[in-house]
Amino acid sequence: MKNVLLASTSTLYGEEYLAYLLPELSAFFAGVSEIIFIPFARPGGISHDDYTEKVRETFATIGINVRGLHTFPEPDVAIAEAEGFFTGGGNTFLLVQQLHNLNLMEVLKQKVETGIPYLGTSAGSNIGGVNMKNTNDMPIVYPSDFTTMGLIPFNINAHYLDPDPTSTHNGETREMRIKEFHVCNDTPVVGLREGSWIRVKGETITTAGSKNSRIFLAGTAPYELPSGSPLKF
Repeated sequence: MKNVLLASTSTLYGEEYLAYLLPELSAFFAGVSEIIFIPFARPGGISHDDYTEKVRETFATIGINVRGLHTFPEPDVAIAEAEGFFTGGGNTFLLVQQLHNLNLMEVLKQKVETGIPYLGTSAGSNIGGVNMKNTNDMPIVYPSDFTTMGLIPFNINAHYLDPDPTSTHNGETREMRIKEFHVCNDTPVVGLREGSWIRVKGETITTAGSKNSRIFLAGTAPYELPSGSPLKF
């Protein structure tokens, strides 16, 4: 029975890292003493060690130890033996490239599908979808495959932003970009606003958090879905 939480972001404005999610995470990781953190999405500015330490400090407040996947000589074995996972944000192209290059995407998917809890934020949530085609990130590297874990039968657009009617910016809005995606693809897309997440328990998928989610289906007008609603396409 899958046990998955895919959040739009790790940090809300003016708050500490993961602060808004900590009450949820205490229950989500109940009975787990240690999780594996996957830091591969960060291209620079912070090392894998420092990124992992930041996560470790936060999870220590709820009594959970953290080890970075990059520290294991055999990461596939570490995944096979893990009690739980957290994949942090950064650049989705880089994260997907690294997981495919290390032959870990399918290994991670199979382990999570056994019921081991998986937390993702931002890029770490994007890889829970069918593929990574709805990321907002620049393609700083070229993954061998855009396919991700497919833990949910749709894609996530993390950090979803509504159009600003007062803006003088002439570029495409997030909604326009997703509609362009649906010209060539029929995969449903859920726009996750900051403070929102997707919760998966077995075959039940629901929206959660403080904001509505924006639902995009090919050939259909986008619509709002309140927090706590089931997601069925």
